[in-house]
Amino acid sequence: MNLPAYETLLSDMVDAHVLLVTLNRPHVGNALNTQMGADFLDLWTRLTEDAGDVRCIVLKGAGDKIFCAGGDLKERNGMTKAQWIKQHQLFERMYWALTDLPIPVIAAVNGHAYAGGFETVLSCDFAYASNTARFALTEVTLGIMPGAGGTQNLPRAIGERKAKEMLMTGQPINAQKALDWGIFNAIAEPSEVVPMAIKTAQTIASNAPLSVRQIKKSVRYGHQMELRTAFRFEVEAYNHLVETEDRYEGVLAFNEKRKAVFKGR
Repeated sequence: MNLPAYETLLSDMVDAHVLLVTLNRPHVGNALNTQMGADFLDLWTRLTEDAGDVRCIVLKGAGDKIFCAGGDLKERNGMTKAQWIKQHQLFERMYWALTDLPIPVIAAVNGHAYAGGFETVLSCDFAYASNTARFALTEVTLGIMPGAGGTQNLPRAIGERKAKEMLMTGQPINAQKALDWGIFNAIAEPSEVVPMAIKTAQTIASNAPLSVRQIKKSVRYGHQMELRTAFRFEVEAYNHLVETEDRYEGVLAFNEKRKAVFKGR
């Protein structure tokens, strides 16, 4: 996959099908500035239009202390209302592009994640985290509120009452509590988080890519429907896979007692 050299992001193919993306502003806690918003929007848009060989993405922060500190408040200091709104509209498009990305994104949260950084984690399909990290939506302490899905994704992940506590206090929680509440699938030593996410990404990438995409779509949209409609949506997603080459290959490989070679067709 040929991607441009981004100013605030690093992108490296771990193997033939797994892309590792790194938030690369370690001198400011990988804080989200306007350039990072533009870089992310370009990256997610390119991958949506043509993912090439990429079948799964792992997202991490540079360094081993902070995944993402949230919005870059030094850049925002002194912004006019018009400048603030223009930047936030860019962030909105960036988060929607991440949410709508057809291929799965695993957050490898190798350090603290606050505000917009935590919202980025919540926008990924699932996440692993460092057992020493802390997590918070701190916007209420700054006179604003989460505006990149925090008030929507967090209640869906942990329930309304726990989410209100985090959102209204702005206080951080530790990794164990975040795991217990269902924000993370697993926690590990800081050095183990990224390898754990990459291993899972490689497992996902070894499966039929069209199936993975349809599963993501079915869960994403079906979760917003009542059950009978969601079931019908699932069946429609299923039916799109019946005549694919990968479905024939999967059944043939099973009967020939070999590993399937999926091509995304």
